[in-house]
Amino acid sequence: MHVGLMMFSTDQTVAPAPLARMIAERGFEAMFLPEHSHIPVTRSTPYPLGGDLPPEYYRTIDMFVGLAAATTAEPGLTIGTGITVVPQHDPIYLAKQVASVDQLSGGKLIFGVGYGWNQDEIEDHGVPYKKRRTVTREKMLAMRELWTQEVASFHGDYVDFAPTYQWPKPVQAGGPPVVIGGLAGPKLFEHIAEYAHGWAPIGTRTIIEGLPALQRAFEDAGRDPATIRLHAFDPRSDASLVERYASLGVERLIITVPPTGRDDLARKLDAMMPLNDLVRGEERG
Repeated sequence: MHVGLMMFSTDQTVAPAPLARMIAERGFEAMFLPEHSHIPVTRSTPYPLGGDLPPEYYRTIDMFVGLAAATTAEPGLTIGTGITVVPQHDPIYLAKQVASVDQLSGGKLIFGVGYGWNQDEIEDHGVPYKKRRTVTREKMLAMRELWTQEVASFHGDYVDFAPTYQWPKPVQAGGPPVVIGGLAGPKLFEHIAEYAHGWAPIGTRTIIEGLPALQRAFEDAGRDPATIRLHAFDPRSDASLVERYASLGVERLIITVPPTGRDDLARKLDAMMPLNDLVRGEERG
């Protein structure tokens, strides 16, 4: 199992390039960045964790710009999106952004995607909230065409374009690995089995309760459940938790770190360094 880190990188925190260096210097394998395009001042959608929405949600640096800076600073680091709110993006342009960052990183990009939770934010992009899953599916299928075909075209209800060229193609054949975030459910698992490589939930309980249903969805789609790629996000970093994720077959644990400045972040990362020794011990065992 690999251990990576995710932090909101904003105009008030450590920037992506030095963040990548700090992560790599301490032996962590990956760096993920989240995204929100904007946050409407007046919202009908409450913050999922309760209370006021933290300012990093509307101050975050564009994830693809940030990941490009990160991979330039630390070429050996795995980078990932955690997560890209796909329904908010133009799929033709998003396909180029993803492929470009995969090229710059030498094929080290993990494409974490999701449907989005903030109704007001999503609808500002012209996407009906209740259609966001359908829109996401169509955009993902369209992007796959752009990544894999010399001449690509797509005709759907929400995405439609005539035969076209688009380069660069991703380094990773067929596009980077796609892991979808979200709570366990039949619709989510149906989508993962159709056009993704794996699942990226939060917490061990979600995996324990949901994995059997995801495995059945893969079987129903004619795919081998053994190929499911599990990633997990978690704010906790204690050793017993890492061991538990490893026992569940998680490929990569992404520990979410509160956004902060360089000195405070350095202390937090230093305290987490023993996790790398634990993971290496698990691999040797």
